[in-house]
Amino acid sequence: MRSPEDPIPDRQPRGSGPRGQVETPAPRRAVLLSGHYYASRRRANFHFLADALVAQGWEVTFATTQISPISRLRGDPRFEYPVQAEANRPVTVRPGLTSHVWYTPYHVFHLRHPLLDRLSQPLAALWARLPMPGLEEALRRADLVMVESTGALLLVERIRRLNPGARLVYRVSDDIRNLGQHRAVIAAEERVAPLFDLISTPSRYSFERFAALGTARLHPHGIDAAAFDAPCPDPYRGLRGSGTGGDGLHAVSVGHSFYDPELVAVAAEQFPHWTFHVIGRVPRTGDRPNIRWYGEMPFRETIPYIVHADIGLAPYTYREGAETLADSSLKLMQYTWCRLPAVAPDFATRPDRPHVVGYRQGDRASIRHALVAAAKVDRAGISRAGIAGWDELARRIVGPDDAPADDAPVRETGQDAPRRAAAGYGR
Repeated sequence: MRSPEDPIPDRQPRGSGPRGQVETPAPRRAVLLSGHYYASRRRANFHFLADALVAQGWEVTFATTQISPISRLRGDPRFEYPVQAEANRPVTVRPGLTSHVWYTPYHVFHLRHPLLDRLSQPLAALWARLPMPGLEEALRRADLVMVESTGALLLVERIRRLNPGARLVYRVSDDIRNLGQHRAVIAAEERVAPLFDLISTPSRYSFERFAALGTARLHPHGIDAAAFDAPCPDPYRGLRGSGTGGDGLHAVSVGHSFYDPELVAVAAEQFPHWTFHVIGRVPRTGDRPNIRWYGEMPFRETIPYIVHADIGLAPYTYREGAETLADSSLKLMQYTWCRLPAVAPDFATRPDRPHVVGYRQGDRASIRHALVAAAKVDRAGISRAGIAGWDELARRIVGPDDAPADDAPVRETGQDAPRRAAAGYGR
């Protein structure tokens, strides 16, 4: 097993060209195992990492896992895309990037009852052994296999047997306990964590869970700086001064993960002259004229709404492990890059981001105070320090890491330190 900093060597040349010239080395191959579908409108960190690897010359297979006929019955939004038509075969997205939907007869998901989860443990083990048409060969040939914090953790032991020489990386996008996964997946994370060459996490909270293994590194999410810095039209221009909430500020919420509808409902009531723009697949709560619901939209179409907003909203609801959001929230990182004051629940704030103002969930006065405070933040003073691009994150994951300061073990201080350090693998 390689150390976290060991680079992946270039592949051997395919052969010699005319007059003894050596041909260009074969491209390195990567397989990314995710819960996302590559061509979805929603963009998550694995999408950006796949793009970054392709730009660096890798041949990437983006594999969608945990999808089956049961997913359709449960209203899985991935079925808005041709996942069945593309099932179990490689589909070329563009040169260097292949999408592969591993569609199985059933998949593992949390059954919402401890007894049912226990009884279904054998099914979870069987799922991990199901045939992988096309995908198994891609795994055998890969130089890099990156696993997201999903049910794909059940496949890690199989992957190690198929390809013991591949660099195996666990990218802890979210705390697995915070995602409603089957207990077999949670147990698998603890069992297979030592098999990874690198555990890459964007969160200090998650880092502490794996720090004792020695392969954990703190790797914050990246940002598509070029996309956010490019000129874009102001989507609020026609609303400003319109008299329908446009004479006030414009606050935006982007995304649906762990969405708490209370923040927008309470804020819209308390600030009738502000307009609240909600982008994402979230339930519509409240029928106030100063709330605008957009539904899900492609990532790049959301950018003008963030860039030109006055306040960014991160309406997260608390679940076990939600403290990771203070570091791992992509929307808060995007707000910061755009120097946008933000409002988030207390557990998703951190001292070095004073422009993200915290509130207590369920406390109307606290919500009002946070919004008033955010409206007074001097945007020019918001720092972008510590935010890197996705290409830099991809290079750190591939190795070697050129930024040891960011990879240094992070130890919590203050009253949360004992609780966080005791949360997992450091025990």
